[in-house]
Amino acid sequence: MTAFSPDQTPSADQAREALAAVRTEVAKAVVGQDETVTGLVVALLCRGHVLLEGVPGVAKTLLVRSLAAALDLDHKRTQFTPDLMPGDVTGSLVYDARTAKFEFHEGPVFTNLFLADEINRTPPKTQAALLEAMEEHQVSVEGSPMRLPDPFLVAATQNPVEYEGTYPLPEAQLDRFLLKLIVPLPPRDAEIDVLGRHAAGFDPGDLEAAGIRPVAGPADLRAARAAAAEVRVAPEVLGYIVDLCRATRQSPSLQLGASPRGATALLRTSRAWAWLSGRDYVTPDDVKALAKGTLRHRVALRPEAELEGATSDGVLDGVLASVTVPR
Repeated sequence: MTAFSPDQTPSADQAREALAAVRTEVAKAVVGQDETVTGLVVALLCRGHVLLEGVPGVAKTLLVRSLAAALDLDHKRTQFTPDLMPGDVTGSLVYDARTAKFEFHEGPVFTNLFLADEINRTPPKTQAALLEAMEEHQVSVEGSPMRLPDPFLVAATQNPVEYEGTYPLPEAQLDRFLLKLIVPLPPRDAEIDVLGRHAAGFDPGDLEAAGIRPVAGPADLRAARAAAAEVRVAPEVLGYIVDLCRATRQSPSLQLGASPRGATALLRTSRAWAWLSGRDYVTPDDVKALAKGTLRHRVALRPEAELEGATSDGVLDGVLASVTVPR
């Protein structure tokens, strides 16, 4: 692999090679989360945002910090709590006695990778403060828009096992996330590897000592986005995406199916995945690979289906099995 240079304008192939190397760098600190890293890279290529769900202690925060280091991007983290105010996220006007004027002090959202930790622990008013930033990539101050850096990604985490003191995200806000990625518990071998690293002196707070170095940057992401936008999608594959989303709306287990926005999101993620895989066209397998990550948070189970033990992923597996795959 060629050496990373932040001033270099890479070709599409160089950008793909650099982004592939990101997984190797992140793995120096985070064990067994290649799929999650790939999902975050897909979101960056699509200018989307990611909801990370997993029990405490599976390295969600370390994952985002490591990704930022490997991509040479700025990152900030905010712990979402019940008393967090919107201005604590987006920034606020502060009176300067020296100039007798109000000056805007940027909030932590003004960064490349913003980690919203435990987003479901803060009230809806503060959750909604992220909506404009996520959708428009800007923050409005006294009616004037202030652009956020590019690239910009919100990685929001939520804990699936604690419900007391939480504020579940409404469907309209869930739909703003391009992907919902499940961060699993590591298998036994990977967990032994984690403990071995800690026994050898690994410090999660010192990524430089872990050997993580920048192997890609904003220029690679720009080149990758331009190349991914040129990926061809046959009419049959477009029809397959639509048929999958329509099938979720007709599922007896779901009270809410994927909207046309969900279909558009699946098209975008499938294109990015196809390009990362080295192809300039989308296959049905690309759609299948991204379907659950793109749609699991855009569907809602019926209460009776939940009582019977159904899950969104299980229903989507059934939908994928039932819809005819184009040849």
